[in-house]
Amino acid sequence: MYRYDEFDERLVRERVAQFASQVERRVAGALTEEEFRPLRLKNGLYLQLHAYMLRIAVPYGTLHARQLRQLAHIADVYDRGYGHFTTRQNLQFNWPKLKDVPAILGLLADVEMHCIQSSGNCIRNVTADHFSGVAHDELEDPRPVAELLRQWSSLHPEFEWLGRKFKIAVTGAAQDRAVLKSHDVGVRILRDPTTQQVGYQILVGGGLGRTPMVGRILREFLPREKLLSYLEAVLRVYNLEGRRDNKYKARIKILVHEIGIDAIRAKVEAEFAAIDSGRTDVDAQEFARIAAFFAPPAYESLPDVSRKLEQAQASDEELAHFVEHNLFRHKQRGYTALTISLKPVGQAPGDATSHQMRVIADLAEKYSFDEARVSHAQNIVLPHVRLDDVPEIFAVLRAEGLGTPNVGLLTDILACPGLDYCALATARSIPVAQALAEHFADPAKQKEIGDFSIKISGCINACGHHHVGNIGILGLEKKGAESYQITIGGDPGENYALGELLGPGLPAELVPEAVDRVVAVYLARREPGESFIEAYRRLGLAPFKAAFKEIADAVA
Repeated sequence: MYRYDEFDERLVRERVAQFASQVERRVAGALTEEEFRPLRLKNGLYLQLHAYMLRIAVPYGTLHARQLRQLAHIADVYDRGYGHFTTRQNLQFNWPKLKDVPAILGLLADVEMHCIQSSGNCIRNVTADHFSGVAHDELEDPRPVAELLRQWSSLHPEFEWLGRKFKIAVTGAAQDRAVLKSHDVGVRILRDPTTQQVGYQILVGGGLGRTPMVGRILREFLPREKLLSYLEAVLRVYNLEGRRDNKYKARIKILVHEIGIDAIRAKVEAEFAAIDSGRTDVDAQEFARIAAFFAPPAYESLPDVSRKLEQAQASDEELAHFVEHNLFRHKQRGYTALTISLKPVGQAPGDATSHQMRVIADLAEKYSFDEARVSHAQNIVLPHVRLDDVPEIFAVLRAEGLGTPNVGLLTDILACPGLDYCALATARSIPVAQALAEHFADPAKQKEIGDFSIKISGCINACGHHHVGNIGILGLEKKGAESYQITIGGDPGENYALGELLGPGLPAELVPEAVDRVVAVYLARREPGESFIEAYRRLGLAPFKAAFKEIADAVA
């Protein structure tokens, strides 16, 4: 894992001191809220529906046990004993007091964490595949690239005040688990088929929100040393030519849509050719220095199969279900990446109590080389677990209410905080997620349905990624009441797709029944071994829409 050097430490401490002064002036009335707003946003502080919300950056989703324990401490002392892990691998506290925020930032700095650029019109927290460095299908660990981009983009003087926020994701795997096509820029590590040189494919113009767009390939192959030069060219073109007359049209996806990918490519390539490459090229020694922090841990030499785990599964059905759904194939023999679901029935998706954070920290320290990951699916991953240790880990998780074996299943629901917290939301998300989880709580039913994703957003900003859910649910306000639109067919992975609308909005209490009907069509008409998304692509929208129409007509 990357460790701060003297420059990192000084930068973060100076930023804490600077923001402490700004908070002091705001509390004293020397700054108005209008003056304070852009300053607090640069430090991850939002003013939500009921209180301030502090968003903490977790670069490329990687945490160590000491950081998790510090987050738990902050939750107990300065919040209400829990935190919310987000779809961008961050953590949010929903109830801090303004006067306490500088103290929180100081505690974060003590464990090499911060809130810089976790909000505002700047380059946001760089995200990555949550199985980075351990995935069996990976060409190269993308975290050194993500760290390089973090260092390059932090307080970048040219890109601190963009037209809108700018999001970058990186993967080094064959299967896209970083949702590249939903980002302003996606970076995929690949090998040039001709030279076998490792470099990057660059995508641009993806995004969700009120105008969902699919990211397009901007560069098929970019040499490693040119990454920062090329991204600087992309940012310059966007910064100069992106719209600033309308904040809803100020994202790079709108620029790509309005002038076309070929025109964007021509402008970026022209800017790229004019850049002083000597100033911006990636220094090979510096990249090697960063990459050294992400060297694999001291794995043991183990057999592929764990007899101990096999025997434990044979006598424990719950453990067998957990192994089936919550383990991911590791590149190292005898190891696995173990996902801890933050989606037990009745809980707000992505929430973790301070006690649960400490439990996970203890497990990471004892069984995963002191490391945990935040996934964009709002779960926590222990990336370096011996297969032999899975029974002991599961025993702890089960005792602490963290052993839900539902990763990738219907109740592994993504959801934003919605109208329970967010000032931008137009409807609640959490109660709908809880109702769906309760409706489909039967493990046998979930297993029968198989791989299935539900994603819920409480407004058109799409923080719950509803556009790319197999079933997406969007909560809106309609005539003073909450109304939920349902889409199907979304896919965030390799076969990226945006969902299609089934029909008019429904009241919250009918959403579980509507989902039930969609699932029933799938179960009745699927072919052997066919997943929901595969069946949907074969059958098309019509049979699902017909089943949904009965409910919609009744409401009408």
